Amino acid sequence: MQNYQRNSRKIGDIGEQATAEFLVRHGYAILERNYTVRGGEIDIIASKGDVTAFVEVKTRKENPLEQGEDAITPTKKKRLVAAAQRYIDEVMKNCKQCRFDVAVVTVSDNAVKHLKYYVNAFDGSNQ
Repeated sequence: MQNYQRNSRKIGDIGEQATAEFLVRHGYAILERNYTVRGGEIDIIASKGDVTAFVEVKTRKENPLEQGEDAITPTKKKRLVAAAQRYIDEVMKNCKQCRFDVAVVTVSDNAVKHLKYYVNAFDGSNQ
């Protein structure tokens, strides 16, 4: 089981790194990676102008049983919103324009095959 967890973490790290590089190429500054609070984690927090993006990264091998998009459950959204609120309260103090983005990354042989990026993937106000 430990080998599976280690391999899953490695695949997740590949997806997160690819997403961070994608954001930087598109003019974003990476503010935090793996921001963790009790009950939640945000994979990447990035900013561009007045916009702060809280980014959830879902990395999958090719032909997964569950698509990355399907892993963004109501519970996951609630945890992301709570962690983002904590970040805003404790670090930013003010967020002019915040949004929740999702990156779905497909990996094969430890290489990124596809990255799909959803801007404003869900609304955090109803969580």
